[in-house]
Amino acid sequence: MIDVKQLQRDFDTMATALTRKGVEAEVLDNLKEIANDAKLKRQEMENVTAEQNKLSKEFGRYKKEGLDIAPLQANINELKSKKQALEEEVRVIEENLSSIALGVPNLPDELVPDGADEEENVVMQTIGEKPSFDFEPKEHWDLDNGWLDFERGVKLAKSRFSALRGEAARLERALINYMLDFNRQRGFEEWYVPFMANSNTLQGTGQLPKFGDDLFKIEGEDLYLIPTAEVQLTNLYNDEIIPVDELPLLMTSYTPCFRKEAGSAGRDTRGLVRQHQFDKVEMVAITKQEESDEVFEKMVSCASDLLTSLGLAHQKVMLCTGDLGFSASKTIDLEVWLPGQNKYREISSISNTREFQARRAKIRYKDGKKNVLAHTLNGSSLAVGRTLLAIMENYQREDGTVEIPEVLKKYM
Repeated sequence: MIDVKQLQRDFDTMATALTRKGVEAEVLDNLKEIANDAKLKRQEMENVTAEQNKLSKEFGRYKKEGLDIAPLQANINELKSKKQALEEEVRVIEENLSSIALGVPNLPDELVPDGADEEENVVMQTIGEKPSFDFEPKEHWDLDNGWLDFERGVKLAKSRFSALRGEAARLERALINYMLDFNRQRGFEEWYVPFMANSNTLQGTGQLPKFGDDLFKIEGEDLYLIPTAEVQLTNLYNDEIIPVDELPLLMTSYTPCFRKEAGSAGRDTRGLVRQHQFDKVEMVAITKQEESDEVFEKMVSCASDLLTSLGLAHQKVMLCTGDLGFSASKTIDLEVWLPGQNKYREISSISNTREFQARRAKIRYKDGKKNVLAHTLNGSSLAVGRTLLAIMENYQREDGTVEIPEVLKKYM
């Protein structure tokens, strides 16, 4: 969540940053009005409290000097009633302000390029060599090897569910184990977490209340199927004060992920690119504020090196303001080369959310005697299904069979 106190102190600066993120003027005007109301009411309440305290100190002197305390007592009682009424007004206004702030995105870093959408993202680096073929490479769904069964996936559930058969199922499992081992060797502690989360947990990382339509809700329960392990790993420390000597916390976990993809009708309806259920190995970090940029680079390198170890050409892309996620302050995507589609496609997204999620989830650390909001970071390492299809397209043979990358053979 954005810093409401900072919003009240320096609205214009924050409004400029939020405008870069695409927040509409109407929302900003509403925020400004309510923030000003809250600030004025709180100041009025503090003035009344100060006056009440001043008169209360006079009360003892009046009694000691034998003065008539009745008028003074009446003034004190009047101020007390006024203070109570103002406290309730302030509470209601600030709750309203916080409720609106929950739907406002994070501020973009100053170095994030301005842009309207993904077409204005900036390619930072291209890594690895694209494979060459002496035949026309196919897209993964056209390979004649029986690995993917979309029809039976639909029969079992609905569209955008699939079933993996034989070698594909084994390769999916091999990739999960390899990714977890790779991340663990880079210092990320492995966790196994629930595949469902309650509403408080999802609010902590920013999925609720704004993106409820993209979640699969469990009927009759305050539970949702998780859209990413980021939700669980980050909220392991929800409403906790972490000893500073334990930071940074580096975590990794495998989970299936469940998304309605409510806003993506008509996009990537074929193949494994955009499914309602998919496997992912996630990285999450909780850091001191001054460490998060360094850890961000560590996470980007980890995911990039993982792709390199699999022999997959890819590029690093800095997202522009128009393509930046709700909670992210800055994001680097890794896009893997898919020869069948003749294009790079996103396979990992690494984000620094600064204190945005930590403020929502009350994740703090002790800095001397002061409690400080932590910085939280998250990143795919990697989306397993997209890695599977990248291997299928990059390692395909003319007869439709697929060569297994060397590092995965022992996992097969």
